[in-house]
Amino acid sequence: MTLALASMPLWQSFVLVVVIGTVLGMLGPALLRRWLGLDRLRSNNEVAGFKFAVVGVVYAVNLAFATVVTWEKFRDAEAAVLQEAGAVTGLERLAGGLEPAGAEAVRKQLRDYAQAVIAQDWPAMGRGSYSPAVTQRLDALYDTIVGHDAHPQEASVLSAAYGELDSMTKARRARIALADGIVPGVIWWILAGGAVITVLFTFFFGSANLLAQVTMNGLLSFLVFVSLWAIVEINFPFAGPVHVAPLPMEVFLRDH
Repeated sequence: MTLALASMPLWQSFVLVVVIGTVLGMLGPALLRRWLGLDRLRSNNEVAGFKFAVVGVVYAVNLAFATVVTWEKFRDAEAAVLQEAGAVTGLERLAGGLEPAGAEAVRKQLRDYAQAVIAQDWPAMGRGSYSPAVTQRLDALYDTIVGHDAHPQEASVLSAAYGELDSMTKARRARIALADGIVPGVIWWILAGGAVITVLFTFFFGSANLLAQVTMNGLLSFLVFVSLWAIVEINFPFAGPVHVAPLPMEVFLRDH
């Protein structure tokens, strides 16, 4: 469900999460007042005020924690992409220290790998998965480098190449792991349920000025649901309009 929301155009997901949630949050007090009456709602103010303070703080902590963690993981995805592209570039330059045939084989496989990452891995990660074909290209690159019949003067070059290859592998595993979503399912239940409870709690207050109460409810609802919407949009770093692009790999291909 969250992947489907994240994959929508921004305006569609904004309407579904923020606009509808805010409108319902504003209609609630007016409808409940017509049903129960102002006097019955006003009698709840003192007791409900203390309870709402606890509910609001608990939910605010959960929402803030989820927002910060999701943003940090989104930045980790960006860092993994940069690290992988940097390792590819470093390995391409190290290939210059090998004999010509071996250097050309490594460089060709690096270009093929970068092209496959862009054409196959990125669309797959947008669906929360990855491309086995890219894994095969990485395995082929390992076979070429590990199976290279090194001359003594190439030992230091191959040692550095193994380090870059290891960095490539770790960075790819990191971005694949993050592509499947950052926020666990149970936390989504807490965030969505907490949003509904927090907004519903405000329906049971009674204010003499209905317009002021509806406006305050709208502002609170907007703040809650726009925060949820932001988490949804960056929860899958490689899906939807707000995503990590393969620009570092594209730069590598353009320069080589």
